[in-house]
Amino acid sequence: MGVDAGDEKCIMSDERTPLITVVQTRPHRDRYPHHRLRYVCTLFLSISLFTGLIAAVLILNFLPLGDDDSDTTAGLSTSRYLPGKLPDGWPNNRGLDYDSLVAILKETPDSEKAREWSRYYTSGPHLAGKNLSQAIWTKERWEEFGVASTIVDYDVYINYPKGHRLALLEKEKGEKDAAEDQWKIKYEASLEEDVLKEDATSGLKDRVPTFHGYSASGNVTAGYVFVNYGTYQDFEDLQAANVPLEGKIALVKYGGVFRGLKVKRAQELGMVGAIIYTDPGDDGEVTEENGYDTYPNGPARQPSSVQRGSCQFLSFAPGDPTTPGYPSKPGAPRQDTSHAIPSIPSIPISYQDALPLLKALNGHGPKASSFSKSWHGGGLGYKGVDYNIGPSPDSLSLNLINEQDYVTTPLWNVIGIINGTIPDEIVVLGNHRDAWIAGGAGDPNSGSAAFNELIRGFGIATRAGWRPLRTIVFASWDGEEYGLVGSTEWVEEYLPWLSASTVAYLNVDVGTRGPDFKLTAAPLLEQVVIDALELVQSPNQTVPGQTVGDTWDKKIATMGSGSDYTAFQDFAGIPSIDMGFRASGNSPVYHYHSNYDSFTWMERYGDPDFLYHETIAKIWALVAAKLVETPVLQLSATRYAEGLRRYVESVKTKLDSESSFDLGDGNNEIFDALDTAVDRFHFAATLHDGTAAALLQQLYDNDIPWWKFWEKIQLYYAIRRINTKYKLLERKFLYAEGLDGRPWFKHVVFAPGKWTGYAGATFPGIVEAIEEKDAVAALKWIGIATGVVEGAVEWLEED
Repeated sequence: MGVDAGDEKCIMSDERTPLITVVQTRPHRDRYPHHRLRYVCTLFLSISLFTGLIAAVLILNFLPLGDDDSDTTAGLSTSRYLPGKLPDGWPNNRGLDYDSLVAILKETPDSEKAREWSRYYTSGPHLAGKNLSQAIWTKERWEEFGVASTIVDYDVYINYPKGHRLALLEKEKGEKDAAEDQWKIKYEASLEEDVLKEDATSGLKDRVPTFHGYSASGNVTAGYVFVNYGTYQDFEDLQAANVPLEGKIALVKYGGVFRGLKVKRAQELGMVGAIIYTDPGDDGEVTEENGYDTYPNGPARQPSSVQRGSCQFLSFAPGDPTTPGYPSKPGAPRQDTSHAIPSIPSIPISYQDALPLLKALNGHGPKASSFSKSWHGGGLGYKGVDYNIGPSPDSLSLNLINEQDYVTTPLWNVIGIINGTIPDEIVVLGNHRDAWIAGGAGDPNSGSAAFNELIRGFGIATRAGWRPLRTIVFASWDGEEYGLVGSTEWVEEYLPWLSASTVAYLNVDVGTRGPDFKLTAAPLLEQVVIDALELVQSPNQTVPGQTVGDTWDKKIATMGSGSDYTAFQDFAGIPSIDMGFRASGNSPVYHYHSNYDSFTWMERYGDPDFLYHETIAKIWALVAAKLVETPVLQLSATRYAEGLRRYVESVKTKLDSESSFDLGDGNNEIFDALDTAVDRFHFAATLHDGTAAALLQQLYDNDIPWWKFWEKIQLYYAIRRINTKYKLLERKFLYAEGLDGRPWFKHVVFAPGKWTGYAGATFPGIVEAIEEKDAVAALKWIGIATGVVEGAVEWLEED
């Protein structure tokens, strides 16, 4: 049987044969004309749109802002921050890597250049409000170094000396027919420091007289009483011993507490004047009594040296006393000054002038040795002084005349700036320029000389193309000596900007007056300073290769007052440090605020090779560099938490020592809520520091390619959130109403002691309430402290 073609095809099909096949009936024809052109155009437009989007993101996040895109802050141009924009070159700075920057900052400071700057600053008088030429010179030097600078001025209320007199008067019995007894001069104080041919600035025709800043004018004649250091406790001891004080003049030793508080307490107890001298018993080993020659022939105290200084009530209200809490600009309203400066006259004198007054008290009243140990140790026994308290006998009186000219006059702060790529994160460095005398080689111009070397180093880096990650502000303050005036007015004026932006304030007042490194620091900043100390060689190489960290005693003092960090730390809540090299127990005597704090003394005894000037400049610069350049801020919340635990325990110990004062329900239970808050803060701080460290490690471990820009942005904002918490953490410990009786001080954890002035007090509201045995106030401040610590915890834990 035969088979046709169709049957053959059917036989060849199987289960994989398609059921439907395409049968070509005509050639393919495009649906639209110019189809290929449309396809190409569509593809091109899509690519262009995508490329434009990528370019926009890159431009917004990686290109720098133009020079015209700026704001003016503190008299200088600062770049405007745009939310959503990555800082230029983040996470690295521009132009130099970190190691190269550190190398410049370590290599630039030079001892001979520091000697040159010191010679200039100490060559003539530069009292506050009388140093415009130095302000201009400083500004010009900084600009030569490559740092844009300006002068910011304030009109402040201060005094200058017109005249003074101190005479010990002795009553002579009158003739039988005389109506009154007669008074003769037993001793007339010179109130001058000796002119030394070996020390050129001690004999300048325009040298500054001996006087007290913010002292009251007056002419009083009265008996007098030796009141030891004039501390609050000293006056309590005198009252307990029934020593009459009212209507008397106080003869006071320098030391122990700020001089203005000595005068304040004397005034409150009805005394009519104060005379303050430096006793060589506080000079340690290096004294004339121990066989040392006096300056200029040896390292012991020059007998005629006089410590000038301010008598402002520093722990109650620093700054211009007529403008508490706001800047002293032209036209500013002025307040009464009685809250801040004395109403009784005071003068400083030398121990040479104090000797006749002390000897005249011999045999009158109890001896200092009959009081507590703090009254012992006067150093003029070998000169015939028995250190009797007095009061002076009726046959003796002191005539104290003090004439002061109070004026409103300009002060001049020099402000320099290097703009960073993150302009709302700022590090401020400062030193004051004014001094009580023509010299000031230690205070403050050892700091000023080091400051110039530091700024010169940063200037070299900028000329090498470096631009910092964060903005750096340099400040040469005026008016510090009168009561932190220039820095306080500047902080008060720029408080909103500083509060929003400032990471830290780094202060060096006295750069060097001896070989021992000393540090006062807010806990947030302790570790960054410790790290820097390990990078700088010590000038005192007892063992080869020693760093400053190796030779340092590792002690960190609590923030108090006495220098320009006060307004930053205690008023604005900006973590601060103050550091420098100080005298050791066997160092040559430093003539604080005396004509002999001179360039000659520094060359002979203080820092002959100016190596400590060079060293403090390096330390200061490296601390600043680490804070400015590390993408994650190098602050330690954990150290703050550890500090809070110590401070609470200190308060408990203080309360336990007041056996007659009980807060009820058991003193320890009163602190339960505060203890719990501190424990929570410690946990949150540890977690925060751990997160910060992990982010920094992630940043350094992962080299994110440019095209994964979203990962870089995510990491940036994670770091920025961490940094913002660090930056504002100190502000969380402020209390807007301020401390009781001294509302300018806003910090709940740190303030100068109410009756110490210099030394820091922790949880001052609680401590003062305990000291004053005020249970209501103590409970109030324990509650306030608990609240601010809990607020800080919430801040750290907030997403």
